[in-house]
Amino acid sequence: MIGCGKSLNCLVLRIIAAIFVFLIATVVAINVPNPNYADALTKSILFFEGQRSGKLPPNQRMTWRKDSALLDGADKGVDLVGGYYDAGDNVKFHFPMAFTTTMLAWSVEQFKNSMGPDLQHAMEAIRWSTDYFLKATNIPNVVFAQVGNAEGDHNCWERPEDMDTPRTAFAVTAQAPGSEVSAEIAAALAAASVVFKPTDPAYSKLLINRAVQVFEFADKYRGSYNDHIGSWVCPFYCDYNGYKDELLWAAAWLLKATRKPMYWIYVKQNIINFKSDMESGLSEFGWDAKHAGINVLISKFVLDNPSNANPFLPYADTFVCSVLPESPTNTVRYTPGGLMYKSGICNMQNPTALSFLLLTYARYMKSRVIRCGNIDVTQKMLIRFARSQVNYILGINPMNMSYMVGFGTKFPQRIHHRGASLPSIDQHPEKMGCKEGTPYFLSENPNPNLHIGAVIGGPDIKDYIVDSRPNAAQSEPTTYVNAPLVGLLAYFKAHP
Repeated sequence: MIGCGKSLNCLVLRIIAAIFVFLIATVVAINVPNPNYADALTKSILFFEGQRSGKLPPNQRMTWRKDSALLDGADKGVDLVGGYYDAGDNVKFHFPMAFTTTMLAWSVEQFKNSMGPDLQHAMEAIRWSTDYFLKATNIPNVVFAQVGNAEGDHNCWERPEDMDTPRTAFAVTAQAPGSEVSAEIAAALAAASVVFKPTDPAYSKLLINRAVQVFEFADKYRGSYNDHIGSWVCPFYCDYNGYKDELLWAAAWLLKATRKPMYWIYVKQNIINFKSDMESGLSEFGWDAKHAGINVLISKFVLDNPSNANPFLPYADTFVCSVLPESPTNTVRYTPGGLMYKSGICNMQNPTALSFLLLTYARYMKSRVIRCGNIDVTQKMLIRFARSQVNYILGINPMNMSYMVGFGTKFPQRIHHRGASLPSIDQHPEKMGCKEGTPYFLSENPNPNLHIGAVIGGPDIKDYIVDSRPNAAQSEPTTYVNAPLVGLLAYFKAHP
C-alpha cells in the first residue's frame, strides 16, 4: 500500500489486507499438520554448540567444530577464552551475546517443564555463556565488550580453528562507559541466576552477585559504547536505541531474581523518567531494543496488582495491538504468506523474538482481554499467532522450505557461515589461510558441514529466498534468532 496516505479508504484497505494475512495464517494452521516441534527443539539447542568459541568440552556433539581462539584476552593480560560467535563470522560481540543469553534463560525459566531431555543441553548452552561473562566482568568497573577485529575478520573466509586475524579485546570502563552492553550482561547474569537457583544455588548466587555489581557500574557510569569503542562495534552492533532501555531491562531482571523493592522502585521511577525513550519503541524487541520486553516481563508482577499497572500494562497492550495483523493499529508488515517482516538484515530475529513475547504475555494474561480498536484480543489469539510464525519458519510457507538447517526435507544448504562452509579439521587437517576459503565461499556446492538447528535470516517481503552463501542478509544464522525460538518450540512441543 505504498503511497496510500492516511485517507479513510486507505485505512479500510490496510485493515482488510491485515485481516487477509491473518486468515491465510489461520487457514494454513488448520489444514496443514503441525511440524515436529520436539525435533525442532532438539536441533535449535544443538545449534549453539556450533557457535562455541574456546576449548570444547568432551561431550561436544557438533563434532565438525574444534577448539578455537584459545588466546583470547591475552593482549590485555586476561582470560577471555569461551563464549559464542554471534553468527557466521568469528568475532565475539558481547552485546548480542548477552541478549542471546538472557533469552535462552527466559526460555528455560518459562518452559523448562516442557523441554524433557533437552533441558540439560539448554542449561549447558546458558552456562557456556555465563561462565564467559563472569570472566568478562571479573575486573571491577571494567566490562569487556568485544573480542576480535571485525573488519579484519570479515576480510577473511576462514575456519575459527585457523583464525590469524587480530583478536583484540575491547572494554568499557568508568572513563569510557558502555551502559547498554554492561546492563545487558547484568540482565543475562540475573536471568541465568533464576534458572540455576533450583539445581545449583551456589552458582546462582555467584551470578546474581556479579549481576548486581555490573548493573551498578552500568547505571553509575552512564554512556553509550558507541562513543568509546564505536569504531570497532559499528556498524555491526551499534546501539541505535540508546542505553536507557537496557538499564530498565536489567533492573527488571534483578527484580525478578532478587525480589528486592529497590529494583521495583528503580523500574517504576525510570519508566517515567525515560518516558520519551520508552514510548518511541513500544513495539520493538531484540538485541538492540528491549522496550516491549520490559513491559511484558514486568506485567507478570502487576497483573494481580492494578495499582501498579500503569504504564506497564497499557504499554504491553500497545505492543500487542501494534503487532497482530488483525489489529486496526497494527504497524508491522507481513509477507503474503503471513511472516512478520521488518526491513533490514536478518529479518527472522523479529518473528522469533516478538512471538516469544506474545506467547509469554498470553500465559501471563490468562483470561484477560486486550482491546485493540474494535477487536478483542484473547490469550488463544496470541498463542495462535505465535504458532503461525513458528510453523512458517519450520516449512509451512509458500516456498515449502524449512528455514532451520537439518529440519524437514527441504532446508538451506549454503548458509553464510565460515565454519559450516569450509572442510572441517577432520577432512582437511592443514591450516587454511585468510583467502584460501574464498573458493568455498563462492562455490554453489552445499556446505560440507551441516550446521543443524541454524535458523537463517529468511525470505524477503515476497516470501522468496535465494539459497546463496554470499546472500548474507538472508542466509546467515545468528544466536539471537534461535534463543527465543527455543522457548517457543518447547511450548508448542507440549501443546501440539
